[in-house]
Amino acid sequence: MHIENFSKIGLGGGCHWCTEGVFESLIGIKRVNQGWIASSDKNAGLSEAIEVYFDQSLISLQALIEIHLHTHASTSNHSMRKKYRSAIYTYNDVQIQEASKILDSLQSDFDKPIITQVLRFHSFKANKDELQNYLYNSPNKPFCKTYIHPKLRLLLTRFKHQVNDEKIALCLK
Repeated sequence: MHIENFSKIGLGGGCHWCTEGVFESLIGIKRVNQGWIASSDKNAGLSEAIEVYFDQSLISLQALIEIHLHTHASTSNHSMRKKYRSAIYTYNDVQIQEASKILDSLQSDFDKPIITQVLRFHSFKANKDELQNYLYNSPNKPFCKTYIHPKLRLLLTRFKHQVNDEKIALCLK
């Protein structure tokens, strides 16, 4: 697979295992790299996040951002925000503008202000190989059942048309 033929966006907000599991379960996702992302603001440091390679003919940036906002605490400025920065990491000026417009358009879905930031990507550090694809390698672990499975059920109810049914069935038996 030639990944350079697909679009790429970075997403952070909650545990990277959870975020990875959600986006690995969608149609049009070609690859998810799980680890830590730093923005161009060098003082911000690394926070848990994923890089998502996607086929825009199958899933839009609008859909990705909407799913992201609804599957993590995108309106909560809790004490762990340094580790779990709520962000959309962009790779060019067009993505910055598009992501900002999408965030504004989705604010009406929420009672509280969205705190998710649109940030320019700076660097990525992958998690250990044995922790990649965490959900699909260990779908019955207590962590997955407690934290990731509820997000998958949300996908099935709110974003059914975006879900890869065959893949998600491997987890929610």
